[in-house]
Amino acid sequence: MTMPAIASSPARKRRRRSSGWQGLAYIAPAIALVTVFFVLPVIFTLWMSLHRWPLLGAPRWIGLGNYLRMFDDARFLAALGFTTHYTVVVTIAIFAIAFPLAFFVEKQRPLVSTYRTVIFLPVVVGLASASLLWVWLANVDSGLLSPLLQMLGLTERRLNLLATFDTAFLTVIVMVVWKIAGFTMIILLTGLQAIPTELTEAARIDGARPWQRFRHLTLPLMRRTLALALILSITGSILAFDQFYIMTSGGPQNRMISVVYYIFNQSFVSFNLGYGAALSIALLVILVLISVIQLWLLKVGDDRP
Repeated sequence: MTMPAIASSPARKRRRRSSGWQGLAYIAPAIALVTVFFVLPVIFTLWMSLHRWPLLGAPRWIGLGNYLRMFDDARFLAALGFTTHYTVVVTIAIFAIAFPLAFFVEKQRPLVSTYRTVIFLPVVVGLASASLLWVWLANVDSGLLSPLLQMLGLTERRLNLLATFDTAFLTVIVMVVWKIAGFTMIILLTGLQAIPTELTEAARIDGARPWQRFRHLTLPLMRRTLALALILSITGSILAFDQFYIMTSGGPQNRMISVVYYIFNQSFVSFNLGYGAALSIALLVILVLISVIQLWLLKVGDDRP
């Protein structure tokens, strides 16, 4: 009885080996794409960052000179501070809108599918197109927002909403929330729908109020969904470029220059390609660290019995 088992062992190993090669063959195209379009560009960017690399002329090795330079670059530090401020404000605004919308469309009600579609529609509009649309809406002469605010009595006269920092910043925030909140809503909706209804009903029967159910039941069970939504929102906010380039051109008074906008200026306006590459690597490190910290914070307490 032992001989067939012994004889079948090499065949089983050959099948495992064959299935392993088949698995590698399936993922080989993805590995090739990631290598060509991510790994190799990152390596080349890292190599560029160690050189003084003008657009014209031969590059010159300077080691960590570009990385040391950024600590004394007041404009880069200002761009980093503005990007941090923008990221905090827009992330809070997106979640403040997306969470109520997710609860609204999660319940079965008449026309709920229509509501979901209408709320999600701005997501399919490109960010550049959305920025151009809102530039027109905010135009003091031909736009719709300034006359509307004047008609509602919120302003005494028509205002150029993109002329001052406060109104321009608020306009950009509103545009991004209008554009992104539907996408975040869909992510949060999947997390809400994954919560067993039995738990919610049991908490309601036990007398838990809506806020208590949200705090002690909904949020803990949506940890992974929240992690995904937060990482996408924060990463997208840190990498913001289109809205500032198109809507404000970095103004007013160059106070709305994000980190990516500053990297663009250094690389393709001032032609400091080596310094722009160093800034890009620094931004990549910041994004990785933020994502790791978020995942760690959201996993705290998962191992409790």
